[in-house]
Amino acid sequence: QVQIVESGGGSVQPGGSLTLSCTASEFNLDEYNVGWFRQAPGKEREAISCIRRDGRRFYTDSLKGRFTISRDNAKNTIYLQMDGVEPEDTALYYCAAVAGLIREEKWQIEYEYDWWGQGTQVTVSS
Repeated sequence: QVQIVESGGGSVQPGGSLTLSCTASEFNLDEYNVGWFRQAPGKEREAISCIRRDGRRFYTDSLKGRFTISRDNAKNTIYLQMDGVEPEDTALYYCAAVAGLIREEKWQIEYEYDWWGQGTQVTVSS
């Protein structure tokens, strides 16, 4: 059974850094398009970034520059590096995957992804 698992969440002070990890059982993540999303309390889930199976990366404009997505094929892991975090980054962070080659205009759309993890909580506070 396909399972996606996020890890690396926790509490961090404003201005700090955190790296989230996304791993999968039953398939190789480098053969899929993998996105990171987040949902803050009382808000809708929003897209953060996506790394496509061909290696191309997409970012939501407002988060570009602080968040970096990367892939380690040997570890079958996708990372989300978060730098200069702000209290507004407090949210439940999700990893999602879809086969094929996701189109640039589609990567931010939740229902384009077939597999989702349970999320990892990030809390930014002093």
